[in-house]
Amino acid sequence: MDEAEVLAEQARRLFAGRVEFLKSAPGLQFLPDPDFPELAFAGRSNVGKSSLINAVTGRKAIARASVTPGRTQELNFFDVGEPTKLRLVDMPGYGFAKAPIKVVDAWKRLVRDFLRGRAVLKRTLVLIDSRHGVKDVDRDMMKMLDEAAVGYRLVLTKADKIKASELETVLIATQAEARKHSAAFPVVHVTSSEKGMGIAQLRAAILEDAAL
Repeated sequence: MDEAEVLAEQARRLFAGRVEFLKSAPGLQFLPDPDFPELAFAGRSNVGKSSLINAVTGRKAIARASVTPGRTQELNFFDVGEPTKLRLVDMPGYGFAKAPIKVVDAWKRLVRDFLRGRAVLKRTLVLIDSRHGVKDVDRDMMKMLDEAAVGYRLVLTKADKIKASELETVLIATQAEARKHSAAFPVVHVTSSEKGMGIAQLRAAILEDAAL
């Protein structure tokens, strides 16, 4: 096997093992000790974040998916590996949320402070709905990550929901957007949680990032 295949197999084995919900943190004082590399998942509400975490971990409901936008109101941490090798962080969805403005503002502060102050955060995955492409709220998150000097990967979700020709157009546009941002990784991942598209490659990328 070449290096990429070895990494993919290591990632498959890691996520086939122990993956457990650790805790929810509604504020910075509730964060777990920074003992392990962390990779965070960010995205607009209903972008398919919980479904992607479930697909990456090979679990049906390790992260709770919901059709109600804005249900994830805290930072949710998941331990991966036995013993723990890394942690996944499910961040509050941004953009549209059925919640009071004060609550939404509190989420924003929590996410911003977490991004700026978490030394063990190795990479953030910014999820983009393939059907809609990059929106202004996505650019706002990318700008926040640029300013925090937190490297991130753009991940297209729900790639099975549009035609291949449309997907190619969205991919090219997303790659062009990535080139405009100082902290964005140049490679854009194309995924489908439902069909398993791109999941193995994303797992390998997560493992690679965790070893930074």
